[in-house]
Amino acid sequence: MSMLAHRVQADLLKAIDRDDLVLPTLPEVALNIRKAAENPEISVSHLSKVISRDTALSARLIKVVNSPMLRATREVTDLHTAITRLGVNYSSNLAIGLVMEQIFHARSETVEKKMRDVWRQSLEVAGICYSLCRRHSSLKPDQAALGGLVHQIGVLPILTYAEEHNELLSDPISLNHVIDSIHPLIGDKLLAVWEFPEMLLKLPGLYQDFNRQSKAIDYIDLVQIATVFMHQDIEQLSALHAFKKLGVEAGDPRFQEQLNEARGMFI
Repeated sequence: MSMLAHRVQADLLKAIDRDDLVLPTLPEVALNIRKAAENPEISVSHLSKVISRDTALSARLIKVVNSPMLRATREVTDLHTAITRLGVNYSSNLAIGLVMEQIFHARSETVEKKMRDVWRQSLEVAGICYSLCRRHSSLKPDQAALGGLVHQIGVLPILTYAEEHNELLSDPISLNHVIDSIHPLIGDKLLAVWEFPEMLLKLPGLYQDFNRQSKAIDYIDLVQIATVFMHQDIEQLSALHAFKKLGVEAGDPRFQEQLNEARGMFI
């Protein structure tokens, strides 16, 4: 690792320890959705009202319901029907994940492009997690998708920091070193600050631990499988502890086709 990468990493780790790192806040619409969904008596109409304040988000949810993965018999054209189809909990988790796109923005073109790449990757991983979850586990697909959407959330504060420090921005190799080595730590911190559900809290920090062994398949396993699948490395995929729990052949063309189709679910 270069001297610059070492120095920046040390600075960022110090800032994390002292709580000096500027962390993005959860978008207001996400907070409102979460607050509404905490009421066990919440109606579809009430949740529709909260989500419909964000027109882009409403359009995204309707698009998800109409995606080939969910194959609605008739096309859904309004938010109320979309939420009815998905269910209240399901809709609120997906909405909270998708609205994260609002914080993947930057002032400089270089950082903006990198943020867009990270977000697109997260959308693809979320789609794969959703498909894996539905077909090969008894976990909740909405939580699996949410895990995929936030697995790289720790990259954001690093990119924001880079925007203020030109020497890091003009050295992409050092920047990538810093991102690779500390985004998991910052991701865990962010999800804790945002009070994410217990089963996703340690996900950013653990999804790259290929020696990790869980008793039963969990959301971290699903994100790990999805991120490895994205590299199309069948050998590495077959060797994963997490993958072995699925009971499928990594080289099965039908399995690969399903996951490749799932990559576009949230895009």
